[in-house]
Amino acid sequence: MSDATPQDPRPGFEAMTRDIADVPAVEVITTVAVHLMSSAAVNLGLAEDGEQHKDLDEARKLIHALAGLVTASATEIGSYHAAPLRDGLKSLQLAFREASLVPDEPGQGPGEKFTGPVYG
Repeated sequence: MSDATPQDPRPGFEAMTRDIADVPAVEVITTVAVHLMSSAAVNLGLAEDGEQHKDLDEARKLIHALAGLVTASATEIGSYHAAPLRDGLKSLQLAFREASLVPDEPGQGPGEKFTGPVYG
């Protein structure tokens, strides 16, 4: 009789993860930005069954954070990565303006402190 236990053929957690030190900064920044964008879109009611998830206060916070991240990191991640993030940010800012019953003054909308006024 052997003391050896059968080997589990499935890869372990350690094998499926990578050390955060191995992840390039541009990948971390863009991943965080995509998560902020996705959450903001859901809170703007743009997802499936959107109205039941709509929360403009939460969307405002997420868009503001996204604008700060995109503005601060644009020169670090380069225009290849920053341009689509800026486009997504502007789309969310415009969607927020459209969804608001009482629109903010130009320059006062979410993230406009960082991006300047957004017009449709």
